[in-house]
Amino acid sequence: MRNSFTLIIFSIIMALCLAVPGQSRAALPVAVDGQALPSLAPVLEQVTPSVVNVYTQTRVRIRSPLLEDPFFRRFFNVPDTSRERVSQSLGSGVIVDAEQGYVLTNNHVIAGATEISVTLTDGRSLQAEVIGTDPDTDLAMIRIPAENLQALPLADSSQLRVGDFVVAVGNPFGLGQTVTSGIVSALGRTGFRGLEFQNFIQTDASINPGNSGGALINLRGELVGINSAIFTPSGGNVGIGFAIPSAMASYVMDQLVQFGEVRRGTLGIFVQDLTTELAGAFGVESGKGALVAEVAENSAAQEAGIQAGDVITRLAGYRINNSQDFHNIEGQLPLGEKLVLEFVRERDNKQTDIAAEALQELDGGLIDARLRGAKFEELPLKLRAERISGVLISELESGSRLARNGLRPGDVINGINRQRINNLADLQKVLGASKGSIYLQILRNGNTYSARID
Repeated sequence: MRNSFTLIIFSIIMALCLAVPGQSRAALPVAVDGQALPSLAPVLEQVTPSVVNVYTQTRVRIRSPLLEDPFFRRFFNVPDTSRERVSQSLGSGVIVDAEQGYVLTNNHVIAGATEISVTLTDGRSLQAEVIGTDPDTDLAMIRIPAENLQALPLADSSQLRVGDFVVAVGNPFGLGQTVTSGIVSALGRTGFRGLEFQNFIQTDASINPGNSGGALINLRGELVGINSAIFTPSGGNVGIGFAIPSAMASYVMDQLVQFGEVRRGTLGIFVQDLTTELAGAFGVESGKGALVAEVAENSAAQEAGIQAGDVITRLAGYRINNSQDFHNIEGQLPLGEKLVLEFVRERDNKQTDIAAEALQELDGGLIDARLRGAKFEELPLKLRAERISGVLISELESGSRLARNGLRPGDVINGINRQRINNLADLQKVLGASKGSIYLQILRNGNTYSARID
């Protein structure tokens, strides 16, 4: 009897559901309380045509070590030929100027590429040319034929806050254009090896290999960052991705378009982070400034009266919390323009006018940013007597690029890109003729090491 009653009730309910015209039992409502459900689709319809897939090919000639021996080739009658290996990679890019066809991407996406092609969302595949690269920030500019393109507007990334919603658009694993969403997890992230200027946006929007160079946008469809790196123990996304802020990207982009490279200046100041003990000794709050460790001779800083022991708190209106903040701002200063530098000396707040000057104008200073933060000297007589050649790293900033790549004070650099280095003149000459990545040959305690500096 109970089973019959249950069957009757179920039949009545089914009949009532079927009697409601035009309603699908599996469909989600299109509105709640009269309000349409939120969707990113309208924003993405405007954004996705501006995000492109970037494919590169790199051709490398390879030879067997035996073929480098002329005696071996002659004895076995082996022709002096080499084979060619082609490697392919993929990434993403963002159209930032539709009229000129400029596409912003990561430097590591196109580094060393002999062929670059760009695929648009409408299926067109176009060959690209390199306008300029900046390994110091891992950014690069390429150009494609400017026909019916759509550019993505840039937002002011300095207005971002932790918790803001963001969307990542790119080409992960070569699957084609993919969209993921998340929030800004942190700001001002640093500590990545091989990059001079770092101020990353951290996000939990899924970023995977192939997303590099893609867009990180806000909910208004504006570019707030260029996706660049992920933190992963397994090679896949774990919810920790990093993007280069649009403010930094905008400066680099303008420089690459104007000069084909980023022309940076220097104030001639070597700084270090303030420890809690040092902050107390200099009368400043811990983590609120950068300590001047050294001032280069005949530099803008020396002329402005800056001294070792000063604590820099603001530069050109920007707050300085640590040495990386100082490097980031210094790297974007316009050459020759007077700016205000605020600092603390003997617990008194002071300020002075200062202007950045081109690196090569520093007497006795290192003209190459790839080795910035290191002080070099000619080898002492003791080492020369042992028939050792090269230049000695006498001082090295803890956060410098060389330090992040494992070099130490006391190391001897005796080769760059397979060219012998005998003295400081050789160092400057070889660096001036080398573009992009360089390979250092290092002598330490009788052992030889090598390091790649990007």
